[in-house]
Amino acid sequence: MNRDNIKLSQLRALAAVAEQGNFSEAGLHLGISQSAVSHAIATLEDELGVVLFARGRHGATLTPVGERMVQHAAKMLHLIEVMDHEANLAKGLDGGEVRIGAFRSVATHVLPEVIATFRARFPDIHISISEYRGDDGIEPALMKGLIDIGIICLPPTKDLETHELFRDEYVVLLPPDTQASDPITWEELQKFPMILPPDSDFCALIIHNHFSLLKQPLKVAYKINEDSTVIGMVMRGLGASIMARLAAEPIPAKIQVRRLPVPLERVVRVVVLPNALHTPAVYAFLEALKDSRNPLTIPMRRAS
Repeated sequence: MNRDNIKLSQLRALAAVAEQGNFSEAGLHLGISQSAVSHAIATLEDELGVVLFARGRHGATLTPVGERMVQHAAKMLHLIEVMDHEANLAKGLDGGEVRIGAFRSVATHVLPEVIATFRARFPDIHISISEYRGDDGIEPALMKGLIDIGIICLPPTKDLETHELFRDEYVVLLPPDTQASDPITWEELQKFPMILPPDSDFCALIIHNHFSLLKQPLKVAYKINEDSTVIGMVMRGLGASIMARLAAEPIPAKIQVRRLPVPLERVVRVVVLPNALHTPAVYAFLEALKDSRNPLTIPMRRAS
């Protein structure tokens, strides 16, 4: 056995399969695929030269040597947690607060998962979220010290430290039973009354600028603040809308979703004050944001 080849991921897989009783549930518990769990266990068995689990129709059962090995693995994983805890104490991560300012769709679809993962590692750090309608409220809050981290779409107007998180495509939402190509054509799009946010809304600014640059007419029939109201109006056949995909989710199954003739996307950015003396908790949450899973990696559902 080459001890240098044994990985923590294999020990975590061993503990998870032992606890869950099968490979698929262990994968869900660890947030990885069943095949990744199977590979980790098979590789660990090869390294140790023993069979750890008896595989059967009803799951995976520890062999006698597997029962002894999982006890050793539990001790090793516990020691890793102790090391992590003591390192966090030394870095000042045993407490503190992180104040985040974000617009609604990010606060709804992105931050909960990031916060849940972060809290599992740093349970003593308090997280607060302030929701804003647009970027124009987030930057002033950051400059006044009301928040530590801002999440915006438009390029910052101030000299702020900026990191791109992901890109969010704008899509066309059409009433049920609409027949339209994908991407929709300009001619098809112009047949619908348009339902958009008020002109001052940051998403409306992005959409109007896009149409203006392409010299395409944009006749707005309704100016609506709430995304849910826009969705309801499209469902009732009152018109079409153009909306950032993240803001539109969850999209009702009957609504038709099409791409724009010329793609448009917004860049979702995290911003902080430059050269600020941030607390260790703020730096840790920034890293968690940068490492977070892109919520738009799940393929967009397109109505048939």
